[in-house]
Amino acid sequence: MGYRSLAECVRDLERHGQLIRIREEVDPYLEMAAIQRRVYARGGPALLFERVKGSRFPAVSNLFGTPERARFLFRDTFERVRTLVGLKYDPTAAARRPLHHLPALLTAFSALPMRRRLGGAPVLHGRTRVSELPQIVSWPMDGGPFITLPQVYTEDVTRPGIMNANLGMYRVQLGGNEYVADREIGLHYQIHRGIGVHQARAIEAGVPLKVSIFVGGPPSHTFAAMMPLPEGLPEPVFAGMLGNRRFRYLYDDEGFCISADADFVITGTIHPGELKPEGPFGDHLGYYSLAHPFPYLRVHRVYHRKDAIWPFTVVGRPPQEDTTFGALVHELTGSAIPREVPGLHAVHAVDAAGVHPLCLAIGSERYTPYLDPRERRPQEILTIANHVLGTNQLSLAKYLLICAREDDPSLDVHDVAGFLRHVLERIDPARDLHFQTCTTIDTLDYSGTALNEGSKLVVAAAGPKRRELWTEVPPGFELPRPFDRFRLALPGVLAVEAPRFSSYDEAAREIDALAARLREIGGLSGAGGLGGGRAGAAGAGLDGLALIVLCDDAGFTAASLDNFLWVAFTRSNPSHDVHGVGAFVEHKHWGCRGPLILDARIKPHHAPPLEEDPAVERRIERLAARGGPLAGLL
Repeated sequence: MGYRSLAECVRDLERHGQLIRIREEVDPYLEMAAIQRRVYARGGPALLFERVKGSRFPAVSNLFGTPERARFLFRDTFERVRTLVGLKYDPTAAARRPLHHLPALLTAFSALPMRRRLGGAPVLHGRTRVSELPQIVSWPMDGGPFITLPQVYTEDVTRPGIMNANLGMYRVQLGGNEYVADREIGLHYQIHRGIGVHQARAIEAGVPLKVSIFVGGPPSHTFAAMMPLPEGLPEPVFAGMLGNRRFRYLYDDEGFCISADADFVITGTIHPGELKPEGPFGDHLGYYSLAHPFPYLRVHRVYHRKDAIWPFTVVGRPPQEDTTFGALVHELTGSAIPREVPGLHAVHAVDAAGVHPLCLAIGSERYTPYLDPRERRPQEILTIANHVLGTNQLSLAKYLLICAREDDPSLDVHDVAGFLRHVLERIDPARDLHFQTCTTIDTLDYSGTALNEGSKLVVAAAGPKRRELWTEVPPGFELPRPFDRFRLALPGVLAVEAPRFSSYDEAAREIDALAARLREIGGLSGAGGLGGGRAGAAGAGLDGLALIVLCDDAGFTAASLDNFLWVAFTRSNPSHDVHGVGAFVEHKHWGCRGPLILDARIKPHHAPPLEEDPAVERRIERLAARGGPLAGLL
């Protein structure tokens, strides 16, 4: 379906019963976001807020609220685009089956961006100010209103033009902090982003970086801005392919690129060396990203369409609407990405764990096929793991768990519980843990030592099962106080409630005492190292226990798989928080002979978790009253 505008998309969804209008005035401060979260959680429709308090522009959310609705938006093009993305990774496929790929190739050629003349018919009918845009604040501690679905456009000053441009989704703070109202807005982008390359080249050239922020337009434009595309496929071309309509653009009299189909365009410049605090912001790991110095935009102009609609979403602890983005990305690229890494069969960044904190992968183990399979050990999959950690956004993975396909060809990275069980049944904790310390991690992850700084852990599992995991805690199993409150979270995984974390020194003393007691229970000798007895043997009393997760609330952690994933992998830094029973260091390799211990307590340096405002939650109930627009949806 080739939507010409966001308004046309809204009308189409309404005709098909997938959008409702909210005609009552709604406050953009917390209320609109609270409504979005509640309706999304119920699998509800898209929402058109006709009266946004303090703004003359309506707003729409939950456009991508379900995978089914997202596919509906791209129903005429999705399969062709999936074929084209696959061709970028395997260009010879078109030569092998030219007729099969011809429709997709024609789509690509017809999707090249189309430049319009500045003096032609008007495409953006008016000018406004930043303060007149919907000032949507999603969480109580947010530093101000944010654009949550921006399309941030920049060009390489050494290779100008739209075919070398970057269109990315980087959050934009419209006000608050130290920004001069209507004249400055914050621009936050994480490491490993295309805009960073463009800014570096602008700094080298000694010129400001021109930035255009597009908001709205056909939904394919929004999706293109967050899509991780292979090299050589520009986002505007992808937007044209997915939207079945060429990306139309022009340059204004100041030389800024203008999307002719966007609902709003903010133009401005980033100047070398100019930073201001940006944030806090409630982010997709389920915590606030705190205030830090980031570039800001000196605003030049704010354009808008005649029928402009402001699109927004709300991020927070998964699942949220951006979960659908991840599902669509996997559908488009899931079978293509492994072709980039020899021997990789599947990879999955786990949404419930905040995406980057946990990545699961399956690879081939073919280095020594002549050996007895019972002697299989991680070899090739370690090479694959290094390749994965050097590939686009996968490089931000903090925990990478990788298995050998040969051990179970039916293993599925999307069956997270089954995958974890497979790993824990097979790992040798004396051998199979591989750390990277003092390295870069996701900007939004506060488990590390500083912004963008932390560690990574590769857990590689290959070979036959080494243990039968506990499916219930054995009768008589006890732990000493203050670790005597625990629950089985997953097979072989114990969630243990621990005292409030105070310092790493104190944690080391506590965990050493716990590990000593577990050594007694397991009957482990004092011998350590890779040669100390049967490597990784847990001891008779702990045979089925592979992992202990220290947490603040064992009941919450063990209540669901999603809770376990969120707590374990967003609240731990491998180099600081991975311990073990019978731990040793041998030739700079760390391992343990008994169960792993993961300290996933909240630390003093962690960002606070997101919590909703009860008063706001009560206020929005008025819309769910009988006869209200959200009756039955909240």
